[in-house]
Amino acid sequence: MEKVLKNSWALFTGIGIILIAHGLQGSLMGVRSVLEGFNYFSTGIMMSGYFVGYFLGSHLTPKLVSRVGHIRVFAAMASTASLSILIISAYVNPVVWTVGRFITGLSLVSCYIIAESWLNDRANNRTRGKILSVYMFINYFGLAIGMLLLNFDSPESHKPFILVSVLLSIALVPILLTKRKAPKFKKIGTLKLKELYKISPLGVVSSFCTGTIYSALFTMSSVYGAIMNFTIFEISLLLFLITIAGAISQGPIGYLSDKFDRRIFIIICTTLSAFFCILSIIVSGDTLQYIDVVVDAGQDKLIFFISITLYASASLCLFTLNLAHTNDFISKEKFVAAGGGLQIIFGLGAMGGPLACSFFMNIFGPNGLFIFLMIFHIIIGFFGIYRMTIRTTEVNPDSNFTPLPRNITPLGIELDPDTGVDLSNTEK
Repeated sequence: MEKVLKNSWALFTGIGIILIAHGLQGSLMGVRSVLEGFNYFSTGIMMSGYFVGYFLGSHLTPKLVSRVGHIRVFAAMASTASLSILIISAYVNPVVWTVGRFITGLSLVSCYIIAESWLNDRANNRTRGKILSVYMFINYFGLAIGMLLLNFDSPESHKPFILVSVLLSIALVPILLTKRKAPKFKKIGTLKLKELYKISPLGVVSSFCTGTIYSALFTMSSVYGAIMNFTIFEISLLLFLITIAGAISQGPIGYLSDKFDRRIFIIICTTLSAFFCILSIIVSGDTLQYIDVVVDAGQDKLIFFISITLYASASLCLFTLNLAHTNDFISKEKFVAAGGGLQIIFGLGAMGGPLACSFFMNIFGPNGLFIFLMIFHIIIGFFGIYRMTIRTTEVNPDSNFTPLPRNITPLGIELDPDTGVDLSNTEK
């Protein structure tokens, strides 16, 4: 393990700093949009811009890397992300912010792809599981720390935006100073979506819904907290708990899902998630607009934060459960291609999540966030029950649940020891 960390410390440090900056930027812009009086639609469109850029960037990056190389693309994209946050700070406008979020998404996915490509080059069949574990820890830890940095200064100040820019610039240093030669970029193929649906209808439907859920949860939660008059510390704590809970729960749920029909755990997790959405509405103290029944049980924040933590524990396992369930029906040689296909479907759902959620929040008030999330969890649950009635479970000894960060790319999925990718001949 020490050798793994020694050989990859520059990559882990650089990507960790980028994730800290990303965690701060998303929550910062959500809170600031409320303070600036952006309406729900403007905020939803602005937040969706990141995922549109992320989706397009995942297809653009391989072409750029093949033309100018890893280091140049990483430097250019990290610098572009740093510049975009400064423009966002200078021009407080929904249109400018939407463009800025788009540029950020396009830039950061390029950095993730390049980092994961580099990690693959440094891995072999003996060490890639350890590298993936470290990478997952850095992902969640970086995002969580970034969300706590929301307390650095007032969201109305320029200082937090400048901090994001500084962090993105610092992330360049360890990558640019690394002595190791950049690897040759290997493009990852994907299964056609129609073929993927035939292999696993539940995996496809659930991945689309999960993308919608996750994008809305991580972008609109800070908006929700600001509208509900949470303090900056409470908003940062809310986002911190969501991130950490999702990381911790993957291990136990994954272990159990390997022992039983994985669809049962998809249904259980999504049902529990829907229940905790209802509980969060009840304890929030907010009045649902345009509904005859007024829900106002008093704003017990302790119960609310517990409810949100339990919600995240159940819902943030769905991404990897979908991937593992799909792998149950294919040979391990296709695991990476299937993961790439599910990432496309996940991205399609993510692009529309914040915007669609904003419609619900406009109609039902802040708790429209939880109504929106609950609806998609219910869709997953009912479709999962339907699929269990018409298809028996498959026992695939090659398929196991491996905890993964939600923003991992197909190149990162290749680090999973169960994918069957032969890295033993890679020059180290």
